[in-house]
Amino acid sequence: MVTIGITMGCPVGIGPEIILRYCSEAAIPDGIQPVIIGDLHVLVRLASELNIATSFVTWQPDAPLPTGKVPVIQASSLAAGDLIWGRPDAATGLAMAKYIEIGAALTRQGIFQGLTTCPISKLSLNGAGYSFPGHTEMLASLTQTVNYAMMMAGNKLKVTLVTIHRPLKEVAAALSIEEIYRLIHITHTALLVDFGIPQPRLAVAGLNPHAGENGLFGDEEQCLIAPAVHRGQQRGLNVGGPFPPDTVYLKAASGEFDAVVSMYHDQALIPFKLLHFDDGVNVTLGLPIVRTSVDHGTAYDIAGKGLAKFNSLAEAVRLAANISTNRASFHNRVNQRI
Repeated sequence: MVTIGITMGCPVGIGPEIILRYCSEAAIPDGIQPVIIGDLHVLVRLASELNIATSFVTWQPDAPLPTGKVPVIQASSLAAGDLIWGRPDAATGLAMAKYIEIGAALTRQGIFQGLTTCPISKLSLNGAGYSFPGHTEMLASLTQTVNYAMMMAGNKLKVTLVTIHRPLKEVAAALSIEEIYRLIHITHTALLVDFGIPQPRLAVAGLNPHAGENGLFGDEEQCLIAPAVHRGQQRGLNVGGPFPPDTVYLKAASGEFDAVVSMYHDQALIPFKLLHFDDGVNVTLGLPIVRTSVDHGTAYDIAGKGLAKFNSLAEAVRLAANISTNRASFHNRVNQRI
């Protein structure tokens, strides 16, 4: 049995609804035990309003897991009746941060084999006194991780990003041979260990149109990206590029590559969300714990209205369980060779 902790995310976003729908409507695979870290009162209120049958029970990690009900770690005591869907405040910001802290701690302790996070509001997180720009950086801090990266994963396309939430005008200046190579290496390792791909095939996207056209449209490919790719090749990695960004994602989605290392946010996420808008998963690479997330935001405009889809959450939980199993299998093989 693989136990996956699921943080509720922002209590007034769509996190509670997708959890309710996942637990009541999804065909949860045998061998996966979800545990919710959140607020039972919020879940019960929303279930009543949306007429969703609930099967939740409060649970503590030192107790046996219940049979026939979904365990909930009561990590906040919000005045559920006073909450307004889509209207975060200081209390909801503190609550969602607490869910992350508890989830990370219990995963590090081995209570959970993986952690899946529902969406949070970065603005509310900052308003609650946390300086992190999002989940990824907060979890890196909680696990004392320096070398980490964001991957968006689907069954057709996987992408990682050299730069993430950075204005487009700053992207070129933020690139370096070292940082591009770091993304190549961490992506290769994740495909090998977390995704169980024995010989990962990596593509690296160029920055400029036509991958610079031999310097005609920019020299970042020649000065930065190609040297990073060459470094990876010298160290035995199956990596190629820089490839023109307008064709490399199609090649990867067609099966030619296992992942694409991308230079900036929209370069990667536009093709990814065209293919995986409902079922994409955000994976944090490099952490000592398994962490996946839905690939969408809090969707305050539809919160509490019964319109949210749980597809991404279902895929995120499934992938967290698979990564946990793949990591254990990889380390067992390594230990046997030693």
